[in-house]
Amino acid sequence: MGERDPEFVLRYLAQVEALAEEVMACRQQIVDLDQKRNQNREALRALSKEPSASDKVMVCFGNMFVQLPKTKTKDMLHKDQELLDEEIAKLRKELKVKVNHLLEAQGKPELKGYSLKPLSTEEMCFIKKVLEG
Repeated sequence: MGERDPEFVLRYLAQVEALAEEVMACRQQIVDLDQKRNQNREALRALSKEPSASDKVMVCFGNMFVQLPKTKTKDMLHKDQELLDEEIAKLRKELKVKVNHLLEAQGKPELKGYSLKPLSTEEMCFIKKVLEG
């Protein structure tokens, strides 16, 4: 009887829509952070490739250019890369949970194999040893 109630249907649709919005927002955050990570990687590559006589480079912060030592700039970019990697990994874990909540709200089964984790280097070495005999 409650399933035919228009208020029940509206609440259900609003709940599913809110969960879908969370999933889409999380995905967009991951894409934005990944773009920033790629830009940092390009900057690091340019810094290591550039054979300049000067030890200082121009760095853009927002709408302002600042001249910094090359080593300090590389360190800043490496730290930023690490933070971005951590944030992206955290968002990907959250995304899995949010997708499962959305599927649960829609009455669909949980995705199979969606929570798989890659083998570590040590595990891969052990598997190779076992397979080689």
